[in-house]
Amino acid sequence: MKVSPKSKPVLIIFILAILGGCAMIANSQFDDLFGIAEPQARMVVNNSAQAEFYHDEVQPIIEQRCVVCHGCYDAPCQLKLSSPQGIDRGANKELVYDGTRLLAATPQRLFVDNDSTQAWRNNGFYGVLNERQQSPALNQQASVMSRLLSLKQQHPLPAGKILPKQFNFSLDREQQCPTDVEIENYVQNYPDWGMPFGLPALSKPEDKILQDWLRNGAKMAPLPPLTDHYINQIATWENYLNGDSLKEKLVSRYLYEHWFIAHLYFSELPAGEFFKVVRSRTPPGQPIDIIATRRPYDDPGVERVYYRLWREQGSILEKTHMPYALNNDRLITFTQLFFQDNYQVEALPSYQPEIASNPFKAFEAIPSISRYKFLLEEAEFTIMNFIKSPVCRGQVALNVINDHFWVFFVNPNEKNAKDHSAFYNEQQDKLALPSAAESNAYVITNWLKYSKLQRSYMHNKATRMNTAFPNGEHLTTDQIWAGDGDNTNAALTIFRHIDSATVVKGLVGRPPQTSWVIDYGLLERIHYLLAAGFDVYGNIGHQLNTRLYMDFLRIEGEFNFLALLPPETRKAELNKWYQGVSDSQKEYLMAPHKLFSQPSGIHYQTEQPKQELYQLLKQKVNPVLVTDNNLASKSTPKSHRKALAKLQHLVGGAVTLMPQITFLSIQGKEQTHYYSVLRNNAHSNITSLLSEDENRLPEQDTITVTSGLVGAYPDVFVNVSESQLNNYVNSVSALTTKADYQKLMDNYAIRRTDPNFWQHSDAMHADNKKQHPYKAGLFDYNRLQNR
Repeated sequence: MKVSPKSKPVLIIFILAILGGCAMIANSQFDDLFGIAEPQARMVVNNSAQAEFYHDEVQPIIEQRCVVCHGCYDAPCQLKLSSPQGIDRGANKELVYDGTRLLAATPQRLFVDNDSTQAWRNNGFYGVLNERQQSPALNQQASVMSRLLSLKQQHPLPAGKILPKQFNFSLDREQQCPTDVEIENYVQNYPDWGMPFGLPALSKPEDKILQDWLRNGAKMAPLPPLTDHYINQIATWENYLNGDSLKEKLVSRYLYEHWFIAHLYFSELPAGEFFKVVRSRTPPGQPIDIIATRRPYDDPGVERVYYRLWREQGSILEKTHMPYALNNDRLITFTQLFFQDNYQVEALPSYQPEIASNPFKAFEAIPSISRYKFLLEEAEFTIMNFIKSPVCRGQVALNVINDHFWVFFVNPNEKNAKDHSAFYNEQQDKLALPSAAESNAYVITNWLKYSKLQRSYMHNKATRMNTAFPNGEHLTTDQIWAGDGDNTNAALTIFRHIDSATVVKGLVGRPPQTSWVIDYGLLERIHYLLAAGFDVYGNIGHQLNTRLYMDFLRIEGEFNFLALLPPETRKAELNKWYQGVSDSQKEYLMAPHKLFSQPSGIHYQTEQPKQELYQLLKQKVNPVLVTDNNLASKSTPKSHRKALAKLQHLVGGAVTLMPQITFLSIQGKEQTHYYSVLRNNAHSNITSLLSEDENRLPEQDTITVTSGLVGAYPDVFVNVSESQLNNYVNSVSALTTKADYQKLMDNYAIRRTDPNFWQHSDAMHADNKKQHPYKAGLFDYNRLQNR
């Protein structure tokens, strides 16, 4: 029987429907009918019409409508649509975030662990584009992506502002990840679950562009070639990073291990291009051959490592974007830090885990004062490494920190530089980290081991402090780094949003309950514990050991801060921060304070020394204090400031009904202003590993309002006119029930069901990029509320 071209698509749909309805259908039958699935050649040259169509028409839609949910490790079904390589790689049914795995999983990092689509197929990924016989009809009907887009067009969101319970948006939900063989069953069983899932459908013109693209084989194109300006900058930095002397090799290894997740950019060139430093088997001038290891300090398995600048291929996402500027001034600074001091490097350190995971051993030859100054140069980035880390969902690391606190840094003391290095060299063994056990680790034995080491280190640190600050001499804000007069990294604010967090420059919000003062030893261990040494694919032992050790680091940062307060206040504050802890925990918390017996060198004038200390610290860092995110920022209209300030005085009550992150837009006559309304969850203590909810104190929850958009995972969008602002603030203040909150959303929210959702999203992203061309990235909509 001959089939006419017009009737062929109908026949394909009919056959797919029959086969898809058979539960026991074998892949082999599908193969017989439509050909064996195999990766297709989809990349076209950049000067072609297909490339132009992809770059100008297709890619912007995918970025603004798809990547906002499918951009990171926690993307549903591991489907990362942020690059052509990710689209072609497809999806995987296996969960990345599995806190119960007994053995480490095989890493599945895009661009790193496999270099071809076929290699990804061999590792459990399946295509969402048609990989069978290529024809316009089959390119749509055998494409999971096309079918899900069509399903949404056929079944838009149900009527109503709140979606029914069949829409499950919880992060631990059972995911449906249909293959081309399974898609027909999915369509029949979940007709309302088209893509974008739980969000408005694409517009008809947008859908047509994507379906035309899919119908014609989903051709994609590489990034346009770099200009000579970029090529020259790359050559300059690759030359710097690949010197032949032992000292140059050691310094480059140190830089790499701290930059491996950075988005490097050239601040003297236009915004838009970012690079990652990678280890390569090939030298500059040859194509990069990435050395794939779990951690940046693992044995590369080659005699000579080359550090190369690899061009970022994908969309820039807020949750993983850690920008770091490179320029000529910075090149001079690094040369001064690492090469002017006449130290000798006799041999390069081993890659054995017990050495490589311990930066105090591996980089002993480099003066610790130089290492510390390098970390302070971009302290926000250094802290961001642990706040964002190489992963996207960070509750393992983040349920160990408070929801809002400030961070200051110990002033690097040039006069005592040699003593500084000598002390850390003496403490090397005590500063070992759990990542030395790699990704398959035991829990109890390792925790006991590192607990003893940390206790011993704190004993020695307290002894050293007793000698350095007799009777409180010099123990004043003189010990706090003031940014050398021009570095805006001197003071930071951290916000936690349950399983994500944000760090910004400046002292944002009202004075917090706790703060940290970070010294070199603490800053270095934070990085090697939670960034360089953390493996999201590691087993339960590795992840729990990481979480438990971070307790030690938080306590140490708090200890440094408390040391500036009067002795009697130190204990009182600890009791406030750690209510209800066991006697053994209390003994551990108090141990370093008992060992450090010196008073503060600050002569306090009031009965509220902590608030007084905050004022002194503000004065200390004031010349370099960034106020961009403060509600009191000069860019904030006075009427906005006056109204929104009321929210920052709320405690408990109404606050408990608010989400973690609200992105608030206020429509003015000439422009739209954006703010973040952040809920700060209070706890009796944060020492509990598995029962955080039991330690919650919702009656003490507070709100911080920031100028600008803070956070990667907004829960809700609120849009008001200036004339509505006071009413909105009054409505928030008056919240007492869930019904009140629902009414608040009815009046002011742009819910996930709102017909104007995408228009609002586009305007918000455009403004953010305009305001922060180097820092802005796409927000993630996987946490958007449905209430």
